[in-house]
Amino acid sequence: MEFYESLREVGSMDNHSKKKVAPIVITVIMVIYYFLYFAFVVAALPMLLKLAFGVIPLALGITMILVCRQRIKEIDGGEEDDLSKY
Repeated sequence: MEFYESLREVGSMDNHSKKKVAPIVITVIMVIYYFLYFAFVVAALPMLLKLAFGVIPLALGITMILVCRQRIKEIDGGEEDDLSKY
């Protein structure tokens, strides 16, 4: 019986945790996309162009991670609706 109760506790997420899932999933998908873009598309270019075109996906990936961290802080702070500012 205790096993089922512990599963119920693990399976139940509070409201803040549920709202964190979407930004994290989108961030992971986008960072993987940027990495794959760099790995497959840019790999065929000469070295100088690799550096030039490699900076763009790197900057976008870092930006996505920073925006996700900011959004999680907003959710933890109780601001669950982004549109409330406007």
